[in-house]
Amino acid sequence: QVQLVESGGGLVQAGGSLRLSCAASGRTFSGYALGWFRQAPGKGREFVAGISWSGGRTKYGYFANGRDTISRDTAQNTVYLQLNKLTPEDTAVYYCAARWGTISLNRDEYDFWGQGTQVTVSS
Repeated sequence: QVQLVESGGGLVQAGGSLRLSCAASGRTFSGYALGWFRQAPGKGREFVAGISWSGGRTKYGYFANGRDTISRDTAQNTVYLQLNKLTPEDTAVYYCAARWGTISLNRDEYDFWGQGTQVTVSS
């Protein structure tokens, strides 16, 4: 059974940074893509960034491109999301997700989800 456990969220001032972690377990993730999504109150779940487990290829959502960084440590079975220059608009629950195959921006194409970690940015 695949398990994804996020951590690293919290309260941060505008302009600050956070590093989120997603500990993955339950299988070998070779051939999988891991993604980060976020959901703000009253909004849909949107793609932040994704990474292919085997080759490390990455994709970013439009707001994250050039600002945030996704990475993975295959030895630790962990995916990271470095959030930089945070603004109150980044306040959301951040979720880790996994799917077999290539990175997808579509949340409906992910099979496994973590419970989420709250990120709150104060102005």
